[in-house]
Amino acid sequence: MLLSQYFLPTLKENPLDASVVSHQLMIRAGMIRQTASGIYSWLPLGLKVLRKVENIIKQKMDASGACEILMPTIQPAELWLESGRYNDYGKEMLRIKDRHDRDLLYGPTHEEVVTDLFRKNIFSYKDLPKNLYQIHWKFRDEVRPRFGLMRGREFLMKDAYSFDLDLEESKKTYNLMYATYFKIFQAIGLKPIALKADTGAIGGNLSHEFHVLADTGESAIFYDKKFDEISQQKDINIADMQQIYAMTDDLHIPEKCSVKPADLMSKRGIEVGHIFNFGTKYSQAMQATVLGKNSEKIYPYMGSYGIGVSRVVAACIEANHDNKGIIWPKAIAPFAVILINLKPNNLQVNELCLQIYQQLQQHQIEVLFDDTKNSFGQKLAIADLIGIPIQILVSDKSLNEVEIKNRQTQEKQQVAVENILQFLKNNCY
Repeated sequence: MLLSQYFLPTLKENPLDASVVSHQLMIRAGMIRQTASGIYSWLPLGLKVLRKVENIIKQKMDASGACEILMPTIQPAELWLESGRYNDYGKEMLRIKDRHDRDLLYGPTHEEVVTDLFRKNIFSYKDLPKNLYQIHWKFRDEVRPRFGLMRGREFLMKDAYSFDLDLEESKKTYNLMYATYFKIFQAIGLKPIALKADTGAIGGNLSHEFHVLADTGESAIFYDKKFDEISQQKDINIADMQQIYAMTDDLHIPEKCSVKPADLMSKRGIEVGHIFNFGTKYSQAMQATVLGKNSEKIYPYMGSYGIGVSRVVAACIEANHDNKGIIWPKAIAPFAVILINLKPNNLQVNELCLQIYQQLQQHQIEVLFDDTKNSFGQKLAIADLIGIPIQILVSDKSLNEVEIKNRQTQEKQQVAVENILQFLKNNCY
């Protein structure tokens, strides 16, 4: 992609209405723009990152045996009246009426819709277990939307819903999702931690929040340092991990904590996922049953598993930035390489840049080519701001080699033009 043709409206200064790092940098890097309070448009650079996060989530969910579906954003109030949540959910639910005066709502979550879908299509114990997921937009009418995507009103979410024959089977599914979430966040390039948490309005009695550690995190979290050790192991032992003390601030009671003070870690975290096992709460309320071996009615045990996809993008920035801008993990970087022409008025440099650009494209390396007439300083500042992992700088100092800079480490190396591909292969992939 040529930067001269790209839609990348960057800003030099932090916007006045942005108080957290991710909001500031997403605006400055031309990733998003506010359309209304708590509602944002995604621009090309931001959308590329968002789609990469989506794809990693899909790959890991599919590998777990979950099936992707897509449910409507607009839901009939009748389903929520059946579950008993319509009047209890509160003002965060956007309630609307259609032209026939029927009560509808913009879905803040989809337990009711998926339970209705299940009861109309699955009738036998032989068809269980099932785990259905979607990646879709949600709306929750926050009273004070703030912090950009960290607490917006409209957001992209991955929500999965499992149906199992009994409690024991449902716990197996829960543990499978627990392990899958670690795989998802680690594949993105984040360090996740799972904390025992309150189930809230969803219901149930088994729940974990997944947080990303970040100095600017919104929540205080407490955990036994053993967690760091076990979470880095190739094969995560779920039973061991769930026994380790790890609590959100609201559940951490110092007087009851059995961890030695020297072993108790206190850090800041950003919630990016939440998993629940809520038993037969919805299947009973909505009469979603299957026939058992002896033709008896069975209410499936259910669970739900959410990841704030758009929030993950913001959390990545909170955990990976410096005073110059964003530092993207390689797996979700919008481009692998930014090629920078430092002398756009020099014909020889232009020809060399075009040659390198075409070579990278031919080898399926995602590259953003800064072919603009911006100044030397502007080009370097934009490259650092948008956080692409590898910068290739081409000037007229030597037309036989280029300077390659690692955005994260700031290390620079002179590389012969004919060795660029091999260098990228050895150091970047």
